[in-house]
Amino acid sequence: MSSDSTVPADWHTPSALIPLEGDETFRGTDAGSVLDFWRYAMPDLRTNTTRGLLAEFLVHRAVGAVDRNTEWESFDVLAPSGLRIEVKTSAYLQVWGQARLSDIRFSRLRGRTWTPEAGTSPDQSYNADVYVFALHTARTHADYDPLDIGQWHFHVAPCTAVKATGQASLGLAAVRRMCGEPVVYENLAQRITACASRPSN
Repeated sequence: MSSDSTVPADWHTPSALIPLEGDETFRGTDAGSVLDFWRYAMPDLRTNTTRGLLAEFLVHRAVGAVDRNTEWESFDVLAPSGLRIEVKTSAYLQVWGQARLSDIRFSRLRGRTWTPEAGTSPDQSYNADVYVFALHTARTHADYDPLDIGQWHFHVAPCTAVKATGQASLGLAAVRRMCGEPVVYENLAQRITACASRPSN
């Protein structure tokens, strides 16, 4: 919350988040536990929305981030060093039937920022220091295992390189030209650090 003097005195500030464990139950109903809700909300790690959250989670863990960003933040992961990381995902396979594999494209590379105090910014911008392009590489459903981290490839680029394209979305060929060879999860944090320290052109 900003300390700006224009913020009203009766501003509604949410209380600090207390992380849930999963065994908490809903009061006044037999709906079950928080874990039951999680199972309902995210039963399939292959869906577009959940796959994106999974990639953010992997990057979050790789860099040793402490807290998850709020939904309205203009980037996805905040590293302990203060590095702002945007995570974009794509995959060849979807949870619906396909006549052919999906084209790989990473979208929404820039966007408008938003804060409770100022609202939405008038212009779109590139809002992270480093971009991670996470590609799930499985090409058959028989092979697709959302719990196998080895099925992810990670391309990493500094904001300066992404901004230089002037694009709001990039295909895989463009990402490869910009980032070079992908890294596996074990080397992701090191590549992110290296990109963050790359001097601007």
